[in-house]
Amino acid sequence: MKQQRHVRHVLVLLLVGALLVLGLAGAMEVAGASESPAPAGDGSPSAAAVDAGKVMYKVGILAEPDNLNPFIGYLWSSFEIWYLAYDPLVGFDYGELKPVKGEDSPGLATDWTVTPDGKTWTFTIRSGVKWQDGQPLTAKDVAFTYNYINENQLSNFTTATEGIKSAVAVDDVTVKFECSKPKANMLTVWVPILPEHIWSKVSGKDAANKYANDPPFVGSGPFQCVEWKKNSFVKLAANPSYWRGAPTIEELFFDYYTNPDTMVQDLKAGTIDGATGLLDAQYRQLLNVPGIQARTINTNGFDQIGFNCYTGPSRGNPVLKDWKFRQALNWAIDKDKIASVSYGGHAAPATTIITADYYTDPDWHWEPPTDVAYGFDLEMAKQKLDEAGYKDTDGDGVRDYQGKPIDLRLWARSESTISQSVSKLVAGSLKDVGLKVTLQTMDDGALTDQLYATKNDVFNPDYDLFLWGWYSDLDPSPILSYFTTDQINGWSDCAWSNKEYDELYLQQSEAIDPTERKALIDKMQEIIYRESPYIPTVYSNDLEAYNIDKWEGYEASPSKIGNVLFPPYGQAGNENFLLIQPKTAATTADEGGGNTALWVAIGVGVVIVILLLVLVLRRKKPQTEEG
Repeated sequence: MKQQRHVRHVLVLLLVGALLVLGLAGAMEVAGASESPAPAGDGSPSAAAVDAGKVMYKVGILAEPDNLNPFIGYLWSSFEIWYLAYDPLVGFDYGELKPVKGEDSPGLATDWTVTPDGKTWTFTIRSGVKWQDGQPLTAKDVAFTYNYINENQLSNFTTATEGIKSAVAVDDVTVKFECSKPKANMLTVWVPILPEHIWSKVSGKDAANKYANDPPFVGSGPFQCVEWKKNSFVKLAANPSYWRGAPTIEELFFDYYTNPDTMVQDLKAGTIDGATGLLDAQYRQLLNVPGIQARTINTNGFDQIGFNCYTGPSRGNPVLKDWKFRQALNWAIDKDKIASVSYGGHAAPATTIITADYYTDPDWHWEPPTDVAYGFDLEMAKQKLDEAGYKDTDGDGVRDYQGKPIDLRLWARSESTISQSVSKLVAGSLKDVGLKVTLQTMDDGALTDQLYATKNDVFNPDYDLFLWGWYSDLDPSPILSYFTTDQINGWSDCAWSNKEYDELYLQQSEAIDPTERKALIDKMQEIIYRESPYIPTVYSNDLEAYNIDKWEGYEASPSKIGNVLFPPYGQAGNENFLLIQPKTAATTADEGGGNTALWVAIGVGVVIVILLLVLVLRRKKPQTEEG
């Protein structure tokens, strides 16, 4: 009886050991299934969460959208939403940034032809595409979009549609564009294709001024913008019927931060999956953090000092209307110091409004020859100001204009600590050459209001100098257009006008031959360089970081050197979040993730069971011999 009780006790131990193994394995599985961090505290779901079957991805941004209407908004964050929500006519290869024909194109057009004179373009539109409300997308929607922009002069995209006399849907899959002149940028500009059945009910006046395009709004892209909680987040949901296939990410969040340090800490903690707009200090913090990839990217764009050049009714300092005064200030700007101090070395000194070392075949950038190039030389700046007639006539240390001290307002952006740092360097240099400078920080909305201020319903800009920057496009025509007279009180934020420049702009827009077009664009850059409505300060990098522990599929656009989270081109910019997907269980196990711990636990449990079995066998043998 004693032996029977002992054997029964050992069997119980074996059973308990087995249950411990199974229980531990089950516990580990449950832990693995719920390892997403807690919510961020703003009401939006946590990063990398799989909540109720939803795969979510969250990105931190430092500039929230200004408007979701593509004819009103102008900030890059608004454009990124439109890139994901609307399809372009012509799609570009994500890595090479070249237009793609055929069924593999990421755009709506699968083919196109142009007549020898460059004036008639015909596009074949893919069939079977649907809007996010289920309505079919046809060539009629494409024709409507271009005509709607032109007929209502919706200035956000008139650069892209200029020269187009009419767009006609020949049938459901064919659209023909008749142009008044050869159109050199027909394939390279971006226009969001809009649903006629919705926007035809919006007057052109409302579209340009007050139509909000509140979410959920209807597009045909891979994601639908479904919610915007101002000062908090934008939520986009995967389009399940997207013609290229539904994204793996089912809910995409752009979380708005006012403090970049907080954003970085949330990325480290796993509250968000990616972050953009980093500063050098935060970038360096993330370089050696396991599971985080941090990158500095040479982007197509520039930052600048802008001047109020308007010769009409203006509340700007009148001295700024003289281009020789503006030109002299080039010598007072230490661009090398700005790049190293304010940008932490993530920038290169700029010369013109078209980025250096970015474009190829042809390179649209014009580099000023040595005999006309400006450098940093305070004494030269003083000399040029003297020559232009701006001297300190009363000995108070401040130069005068028409008997009054020159007092300039310099505005930096509160959303950008870099802008604030640059403003201090610029203000110091301008004071060193004998100018009085009043420095002020203001948010983007207030600054924009001053740039486009009116008085008695007449354009009357109320500013002197400001700091901001531009992302440029695949084609140089948009950034060039912002300096034309037609864009005053439109995209132009310096209100500069030059008749020769305007004529050159029209000539380049119809120059089909790239060599001829480059010569014209070089001349345009030369004029801007001389008259200085802007002083380009740097070609600045984008700094971004993202989680590579839980996510894979990240690709840069352009390939290897470009942005991963927010490529700045609509022709390819809706593919980035199509590529990103959660790492599989097998991948995680191979890389030492949670599954590894599970198998280690099981292994430990098996060893315990084996030891118990050995113990039983050793204890049973003597008892058998006794019998």
